Amino acid sequence: MQDSIEQTVNAYFDGVYRGDAAALAELFDIDAQVYGDIDGQLYHKTASAYLAGVAARKSPSELGEPYRMKLLALDRQANIASVKLHSPMLGFDYYVYLTLRRVYGQWLIVNKTFSHGSVQEKTT
Repeated sequence: MQDSIEQTVNAYFDGVYRGDAAALAELFDIDAQVYGDIDGQLYHKTASAYLAGVAARKSPSELGEPYRMKLLALDRQANIASVKLHSPMLGFDYYVYLTLRRVYGQWLIVNKTFSHGSVQEKTT
């Protein structure tokens, strides 16, 4: 079965929302990197280090937060794609960009970049 980009994005959202690091690990390429900007501070981890952090924290689902994640944009060229996501959770307003590559019919995340600010900061 050939996975679609949307299926991969939805599986990513589900894994993040539920804090399911094992499910998320299936979506990331082994060499994937995660870069971000957290309140002006640079952030960089390997995907495995990022996933360890997901496993160690309380998930939005456990905290009773509503599911508000959505796909904002998708751009695909042959076997590569880029998506822009909005993921408000854990008191922050995340904007996430995933770069994906199709390998043997499966879309894998090869890079994640993100930025966030406080949700309260955005509404005041």
